[in-house]
Amino acid sequence: MKLMHLKSGTDVRGVAVATEKYPEIQLTNDVVKYISVSFIKFLSEKTGKKCADLTVSVGHDSRISADRIREAVISVVSGMGVNVLNCLHCSTPAMFMTTVTRGCDGAIQITASHHPFDRNGLKFFTRDGGLSGDELKSILQFAENEIIETIDKSGTVTAVDYISEYAEILRNMIKQEVNAKDYEKPLNGFKIAVDAGNGVGGFYATKVLEPLGADISASQFLEPDGMFPNHIPNPENKVAMEFIRKATVENDCDLGVIFDTDVDRASCVDGKGEEINRNAIVALASVIALENNKGGSIVTDSVTSDGLREFIEDTLGGKHIRFKRGYKNVIDEAIRRTNLGENTPLAIETSGHAAFKENYYLDDGAYLVTKIIIKAAVLRKDGKKIGDCISSLKKPLEEKELRFNITEENFRQIGEELIENVKKIAEADDEMVLAPDNYEGVRVSFKDEKRNGWFLLRLSVHDPVMPFNTESNSLNGCVEICKTFYEMVKNVKGIDFTPIKEFINLQ
Repeated sequence: MKLMHLKSGTDVRGVAVATEKYPEIQLTNDVVKYISVSFIKFLSEKTGKKCADLTVSVGHDSRISADRIREAVISVVSGMGVNVLNCLHCSTPAMFMTTVTRGCDGAIQITASHHPFDRNGLKFFTRDGGLSGDELKSILQFAENEIIETIDKSGTVTAVDYISEYAEILRNMIKQEVNAKDYEKPLNGFKIAVDAGNGVGGFYATKVLEPLGADISASQFLEPDGMFPNHIPNPENKVAMEFIRKATVENDCDLGVIFDTDVDRASCVDGKGEEINRNAIVALASVIALENNKGGSIVTDSVTSDGLREFIEDTLGGKHIRFKRGYKNVIDEAIRRTNLGENTPLAIETSGHAAFKENYYLDDGAYLVTKIIIKAAVLRKDGKKIGDCISSLKKPLEEKELRFNITEENFRQIGEELIENVKKIAEADDEMVLAPDNYEGVRVSFKDEKRNGWFLLRLSVHDPVMPFNTESNSLNGCVEICKTFYEMVKNVKGIDFTPIKEFINLQ
């Protein structure tokens, strides 16, 4: 049995519901069982414990295949003698927290993040956090042997309402850090709209905000529905952001909050309807992270703007480390720097994955939002709003993202060769400036008034695709930058540059 195609970074993902377009289910019960068994073997070796001495939590988001997969996981894991906490509907970050507050040796979350309803997946945690790509690879390799071992006596299976326990942790954070006169109701007078996108994030409105006195009447799509009937639960999606922006503005809310399906990502909208998303959410999280970490380093992904760097370094006095795309890459780099003695309080990707050092470097959308709400409550005492924190963040006049498909089989070689060629061209051109500290692909800046911006070309980690991002502070500057770039690459074979030709109206 071949399973490596199910590896997506550090997660297992695949088709879990047959559709006309994808009639073959990849995450069958047997596949799920083999992979789960392999994880338990891995966990047993890592901890030095026998299976019967292990405790593992199992939870899931709102996907329609979740019940089937949960039953498959629990049956085989408990059959190995492992004691199981059945957490039912739960956020991905909360599942990791079962290793902290419940003493679990590991956790299994059934989720495919923001992917379509027919997909699902498995995400694994130990007490050290999420698995690395290499660890998951070894687990899948072992699972391909199709080995399932059971013992005479099964482990216990205990149902736990863990999301309520986790909500209490967040409530206590808010009460303690706001320290309002009405200690039990520190959010009295706040009106906050929560959009869960029919994922599992609805708990944040009903179990965190409302008990603390917040008005959540403008919240929407809180009920779990794995068909996601209203919009894609993804803070990077423009339609989804417009839903929460509209709810916030039309209901005169102080803040709007949106989560992805499994709540490891989040973004916001302020009371004026301004999206706090992408570079803005990184800026706001940096304000919070650097308050007690003056001069600290903020690790972000590679597509962040020049304005964000200026804000972090010149306004906040921090250090901006622009690293590789991919939330696990960003988190691992922050951990590496911390281990070397560098003060690195935050790792955050523009997609909304935010991992604070104080929170185990766990990318947790609910924790991020909790920190933002605490900040908003403190600011309110001085008559200020949350948007005031990032009012000096410079936004580009224009921005654009394009994706170029690599049409040849040896896509990695072709992509890497193109990046090297673009570097050489840029180095030889006095009007182009190569970013000196770029960790991924090639990033080129232009200082002339006509272009006045930059582009970043990189190679996707897993797919035969080259994402291209550009920003400019001049009108039509992105078009001019794209024209320059196209002249650099127009004779390259094996890559489809149709998107950039269409953007610059080149037939």
